[in-house]
Amino acid sequence: MPRVTSPSLGDELLGVVARLNRWASRQAVFDVPPAQARLLAQLDELGPSRIGDLAQADHTSQPTMSAQVGRLEQRGWVQRSADPADARASLIALSPMGAETLASVRRARGAVVAPVVEQLGAADRARLEDAVAVLRELLAIAVAAEDPSPATKGQ
Repeated sequence: MPRVTSPSLGDELLGVVARLNRWASRQAVFDVPPAQARLLAQLDELGPSRIGDLAQADHTSQPTMSAQVGRLEQRGWVQRSADPADARASLIALSPMGAETLASVRRARGAVVAPVVEQLGAADRARLEDAVAVLRELLAIAVAAEDPSPATKGQ
């Protein structure tokens, strides 16, 4: 397998990870629409957020995000609270039920990947464990270097 040069390494990495994510989502069995699972994960990552900030982070319109949040709210997966920085706004956060739902989705997706990982030899599994550690470090570097997240802009 040829080595990937640095400028295209990021493209290759993102492409492989995205494809693996899509494959795992297609194979896993869970009762959460993909867009709702993505929003639960986004809330888990960003923490309590305004609807406009969620829309910006998801590259969607505010009305679309309001509808998505409404569906999550109906299922008891999110809760609203007053925004201490602006009494006119509210913050959306994962509820305990939403956190458990997200954990269930993640377990279902992980369960379809685990048998595939087990098919790798011991040396490749060890390399994969090392790669995951490097990816966590890469993410920490990226997050530390980014501008304030959409959920905190303007606060």
